[in-house]
Amino acid sequence: MADRGPRLGVTAGDPAGIGPEICAKAIGDGRLPALGRVAVFAHAELFDEACVAAGVAPLPRGLADADGPWPRLVPVEAGKAPDAFSAGTPSAFSGSVAAASVRAAAGAAMARQVDAVVTAPLAKAALAAAGVPYPGHTEMLADLAGVDTVAMMFVADELRVTLATIHVALAEVSTRLTRDKLVSAIRLTRDCLVQRLRVTDPRIALLGLNPHAGEEGMFGVEETRTILPAMQVAQEKGWSVDGPFPADSFFYRRRGEFDAVIAMYHDQGLIPVKLLSRGKAVNVTLGLPFLRTSVDHGTAFDIAGQGIASADSLVEAARLAAAWTS
Repeated sequence: MADRGPRLGVTAGDPAGIGPEICAKAIGDGRLPALGRVAVFAHAELFDEACVAAGVAPLPRGLADADGPWPRLVPVEAGKAPDAFSAGTPSAFSGSVAAASVRAAAGAAMARQVDAVVTAPLAKAALAAAGVPYPGHTEMLADLAGVDTVAMMFVADELRVTLATIHVALAEVSTRLTRDKLVSAIRLTRDCLVQRLRVTDPRIALLGLNPHAGEEGMFGVEETRTILPAMQVAQEKGWSVDGPFPADSFFYRRRGEFDAVIAMYHDQGLIPVKLLSRGKAVNVTLGLPFLRTSVDHGTAFDIAGQGIASADSLVEAARLAAAWTS
C-alpha cells in the first residue's frame, strides 16, 4: 500500500447504498491505496462491517499521525445505527451519516489535511429526511467552503462537459439560464483548464438550448438573448469561446475541436457524457478552494448489501483527483 502520494479524503456516502461497499472493495483490491494516502470518512461501525464483507481488516483511525499506516478511517459523529437500519433502505439516519461525512471531509480539505475530496454517492431524499437543506453534494460543498459560484464538470479522458444549470426542472431552465450565470460557467471551466491541466488558451464551446440552436429565433430566443451575449462578454475578455452549436450533432461532429463544452442543462450534457464515457466519467466541482471529484452514479439501493457493486467509477474519480493534485 502506498505510504506517499496525494492525500485523498474519500467519503463513503449514504451507508444504506453501495458507497461503503465500493470504498472497501477498492481498498481491498489495492486500487485506492495505489493512488496515494487514502482516508475514508464514514460511520465507523457500518464501515467496519463493509470492510469485513470485503475481506479487509478494520482501518486505523484518524488523521493525526501523518507518518502512520494508510489507508485509514476518519469516523464521523452520527450516533449508533438504529436497529431498523438495513442496506437498501435510506432513512433520516443514513442521510445524516452521509452529510456528516461530507462536512468532515470538506473541513479536512479546508484545513489542508487532505489534498482532494472524492465522494461516493448520497441520496437527496435521505438528506431531506435528515433535515439537511441541500439537494446534493455540490450545493452543500459550496456552502461549507463559503463560495457563491460553483459548477459541475464531467470528465472522461479528453471529454470535458460543464453544466450551466444543474438540478432544476426542465421547465425552469430558460429562466434560470442568465448571461451572468453562463459567463460564470465559462470562467470556472477556463480556470480549471488553465490551472489544473495547464492549457494555455483553452477552446470552449457553448451548446444551444433549443433545437438547431434556435434557428435564428425560429425555435426559441435564448440563444440570441442569453447565450450569444455571454459569449460576447467572454470574447471581450480574450477567451476562446465559440457557439452556440446545435446540441444534437455537436458531440458527433465537433467535440474534438474544443478543450471543453458547456451544456445548458443537466441531461443535455450528461446523456452524451455517459454514453461516450462508458462508465468512466468523473464529476468535478468547479469553484471550490479544494478539488472535489465524484462517481457518476447513484446510491443503487436496489443492489446495496449484495456484494455485487462495481468500484470502477470510484477508482476513476480517485485517479483523476490524484492526477490533478500531483
